[in-house]
Amino acid sequence: MSTPDLVGGQKPTDSKKSHSLFRSVFPYDSLQDFEAEWHLGNYIIDRQTGKKSFEPMPLYVRLGMHLLYYGTPEATALHWKRTQDLLKAQSLKMGRQYDDPKSRDHIKPFIDSFELQESLKEMKEPDFTKYRTFNAFFGREIREDARPQASPQDPAVVTSPADCRLTAFPTVDLATKFWIKGTGFALPKLLASDTLAQKMDGGSLVIARLAPQDYHRWHAPVSGVVESITEVPGTYYTVNPQAITQEGTLDVFCENRRSVMVVRRSSTSSPVVIIAVGAMLVGSIKYNDGVKVGAEINRGQCLGAFYYGGSTVIVVYPKGEIKLDEDLVKNSMEQQCETYVKVGWRVGAGPMQ
Repeated sequence: MSTPDLVGGQKPTDSKKSHSLFRSVFPYDSLQDFEAEWHLGNYIIDRQTGKKSFEPMPLYVRLGMHLLYYGTPEATALHWKRTQDLLKAQSLKMGRQYDDPKSRDHIKPFIDSFELQESLKEMKEPDFTKYRTFNAFFGREIREDARPQASPQDPAVVTSPADCRLTAFPTVDLATKFWIKGTGFALPKLLASDTLAQKMDGGSLVIARLAPQDYHRWHAPVSGVVESITEVPGTYYTVNPQAITQEGTLDVFCENRRSVMVVRRSSTSSPVVIIAVGAMLVGSIKYNDGVKVGAEINRGQCLGAFYYGGSTVIVVYPKGEIKLDEDLVKNSMEQQCETYVKVGWRVGAGPMQ
């Protein structure tokens, strides 16, 4: 029996040949791979399931960040004082607007957009109608029992400072090789202190990025005493990987506004640096009451909150202080991909023997 012809007498196209032709034009396994390759978005690995998925983000946001951060001319434009002033002004403006009681109207659409209904059960106030402003909702507090600490009796364990997309690197050099591609990144600049940078030289680095849909407070990864808090002024660039991992672009972490906290770790007496980094549309970084120089903090304790937008917490450990968990390092270096983790989940332990 002969093969039926298609309409117009044409035979079906050979599938292998057509697939080969398509691959020569579009050499990607999926639209998401294309978007990731061209810095239009990024993949996230779920630590519990190992599943790799594309981070949900409106297309116009992806395209906007691509145009802003991809390529030298665009990066140069972001250094212009006018651009920096605009980002700062817009971030502060959004902060003020979301402190207005009228902003409550934005809460329900935000919940629906990011499908946060189920996560509200974990909050101290699960009823979204009880929040006075959008910022009050955005910086909502979580119940302590909703984020139990890994190995709470083991002082060697260190944990994630946030519900976040996390990358972990045994050294800062490896972080700049595999992840932080912006020009000029260096510990002295990040920490705003040559002396502190010398103490942390050769140490490991954990980068915890909070997306807008995440619980937006950060917690102590270790127990200890707060030795210092230094506020470093700066601009408000996005902390999305599209801006961090692109070769030759601006140095986001060292240019953004940030707060540098040094904690003397109880179990080792070593300094651990916790850096809260503001970002695009983040109008404020606020510490909780009682979190100040001289205060004793416990691993898992909530330290503060970010208000509207994405943001990042960077934790720097001195050389030999901890051994980062292998799965996190592998995801960060071999797959160059963030891992989704939550507050209190283990990220490593030490000191290394």
